[in-house]
Amino acid sequence: MFKRSRPVFSLEVFPPKREAPVETVYHTLDQLRDLQPDFISVTYGAGGNSSGNTTLAIASLLKNRYHIEPLMHLTCLYNSAGDVLGILRALEAERIDNVMALRGDVNPEVEPLRDFCYASELAAFIRANSGAAVSGACYPEGHMECDDTVRDVLNLKRKVEAGCTHLVSQLFFDNDLFYAFRERAAIAGISVPIEAGIMPVTNVKQIQRMVTLCGASLPPKFTKVMQRYEHYPEALRDAGIAYAVNQIVDLVAQGADGVHLYTMNDPLIARRITENISSLFNISY
Repeated sequence: MFKRSRPVFSLEVFPPKREAPVETVYHTLDQLRDLQPDFISVTYGAGGNSSGNTTLAIASLLKNRYHIEPLMHLTCLYNSAGDVLGILRALEAERIDNVMALRGDVNPEVEPLRDFCYASELAAFIRANSGAAVSGACYPEGHMECDDTVRDVLNLKRKVEAGCTHLVSQLFFDNDLFYAFRERAAIAGISVPIEAGIMPVTNVKQIQRMVTLCGASLPPKFTKVMQRYEHYPEALRDAGIAYAVNQIVDLVAQGADGVHLYTMNDPLIARRITENISSLFNISY
């Protein structure tokens, strides 16, 4: 996909909550497929929660029912090597060819298994035991657990050397931070495609949660927009969509390899953004 003349456009969905059946995501997928993404990634669960079976079921739906290429997330901190082998065999059975290798969030209430401590170890394991292509995560502002951006990009290089052939960035709200990161990666010798992760923020609680989870900084321009409209839900939603669209336009103009839109399972917002940027990715309805 990244050898085409246009940037790649992809979406991300997450499994429904544990108490909800997987069928509840059908409505979201039905609407997202009309947006013609190049692929859709499916998350594995946050905070150390394992939702591998549901993730696999959704990835299989994308591949075999909707005929959209899935990128299945796979975390390793709470999976044994045997668990991962079983998942890789299941992926092969479902003809799923692409995996996102992640360490996974730390859950202080659950003891890690320690077969894998880092995503780079998982990437190497997948490469050695499967024909699947491996993607990885990257952090424009550095990983929250690493206070040195140089060390952070060197760790990323190890991940690429372990087998990751494509990277998706954590969300960010200041494009200059992404461009600076992209330059650091190039200097370190990282040449694989890097997609920019964009999340449209449509409510204040969402902002607070994202900053807590990933440490994304909030530039003054973004903060002023959110403060101006925080008590007007519809205006805040429109402002959040407009901010994301402006980020994407600038990213494409600056030669980003692709844009990965974190949909938060909201097809309405995903559609409105896609309608505004469709010509940049040669998407036609």
